[in-house]
Amino acid sequence: MMRFSPFRFDLANCLLAVGVAFTAASLVAQKPAPKSVEEGKPQTKEQARADAHKLPAERGDVIDRIAVIVNGDLILESDVEEEERFSKLYPYEEDETKPEREQAITRLIDRTLLLQQLGGFPPVAISDDEVNKQEADLRKDLPACAHADCTSDAGWKNFLQKAGFTEDELRARMKLRAQVVHFIEQRFRSGIRIGDQQIEDYYNNTLLPQYAKQKATAPPLDSIRDRIGEILLQEQVSTLLDAWLKTLRDSGHVRMMQPNQEAP
Repeated sequence: MMRFSPFRFDLANCLLAVGVAFTAASLVAQKPAPKSVEEGKPQTKEQARADAHKLPAERGDVIDRIAVIVNGDLILESDVEEEERFSKLYPYEEDETKPEREQAITRLIDRTLLLQQLGGFPPVAISDDEVNKQEADLRKDLPACAHADCTSDAGWKNFLQKAGFTEDELRARMKLRAQVVHFIEQRFRSGIRIGDQQIEDYYNNTLLPQYAKQKATAPPLDSIRDRIGEILLQEQVSTLLDAWLKTLRDSGHVRMMQPNQEAP
């Protein structure tokens, strides 16, 4: 079973061909024990021999547990654990004031809601070049790579292995991440316009004080005008996205599962 997606979603709804195969055993496998065991009787040799050839799900072993149900889509404990491990590759996105698990679950809920919305749009084709650039930027910028040989292919592979991923799994995540980003940009960026006055206000009221605090000389406004415009654009997109996700949560059904609680 391939397990690389940080999201648990319905392929029929999301129409995202990322090669994820799900089986019943990958969800929650809890079946009643054989009748003789329920009654406190030891298994016969025949029953033991039969159980030895069964899948864990068929034996009644717990393969995974449901952490959250989002409009009928499942987020599993294993998804949460993978998301926590994956977040180590993007430590600059973490909020140190909140527990890692809470942040992982929040991201998974938001992404599940986004993926459910993606079902109404054709999937965006993500080129290998785009994924290659993402991976190259990560290998260059990741703080943990300062203590690892991420510049070499062998060192990068070893680094990812210690983090619990293969390079193919990481690239699949990056491709899915890029699809979500493209969806967000298509939905929100087109209606946003950043004016010259907004750029000048940001330069004078935000950027210049930061440089002054560091006792450094700020670059001329014209040399970074485009970059400031992109920052302001991203801020507005983020604000609109947060409001939209709140609407999706409020209008949908998100159920946090408690330990030992059975799914409805």
